[in-house]
Amino acid sequence: MTPLLSRLDQGFFGRLRRDAAQDWAAYTQHEFVRGLARGTLPTEDFRAFLTQDYLYLIHFARAYALAVFKSDTLDDMRAMAAAMGHVLDEMPLHVSFCAEWGLSEADMQCQPESLELLAYSRFLIDRGAAGDILELLVALSACVVGYGEVGAMLLADPETVTQGNPYLRWIEAYAGEAYAASAIAAMDRLERVWEARGSEARYPALLRDFRTAARLESAFWRAGQRRNFAL
Repeated sequence: MTPLLSRLDQGFFGRLRRDAAQDWAAYTQHEFVRGLARGTLPTEDFRAFLTQDYLYLIHFARAYALAVFKSDTLDDMRAMAAAMGHVLDEMPLHVSFCAEWGLSEADMQCQPESLELLAYSRFLIDRGAAGDILELLVALSACVVGYGEVGAMLLADPETVTQGNPYLRWIEAYAGEAYAASAIAAMDRLERVWEARGSEARYPALLRDFRTAARLESAFWRAGQRRNFAL
């Protein structure tokens, strides 16, 4: 078992994940994910997903900018700024990967945001604007940790097709040590902020936010399909 997979049931994140088990399983075991593992996902679905994911990363970086603003200490501000920098640094890699699928950055920038992207990105920004740093980190954790779980789970699954699977490089990227380290760091930050700001009185609302983020992630797997475009 990888270091990330062995951590998923621990601490505050592990509690959220267990209490949102049905929504979390719908997200991490979605038919889109199974299609990636089998290599049978229609390529046009994947290309559309990559485009929407590019647009999502822009909002994700903005959410981390709000996390800098909401942080109480200089150390936390630095950590949130570093996380934002990681997202921004990831974008050229994402663009390079998308180019292999015939998608230019200019083309992706011109695409409308799907309804799922609008809902998910605005939910994150709302949690950052209206809530405190704990609420925002709970909402962000579904993406950061969930993609690491999906990647590690698929790569470890003997039923995942590795020979001739066009999606293997995507799986390997999220199963890699670098991404796992960022996901573990996110769980550690969430744990520290929960210890500083959390309470049992707050837990039901935080769990609701986590479940909402998981449901939005589940919807986002299909965010790029043309029938769901907002415009």
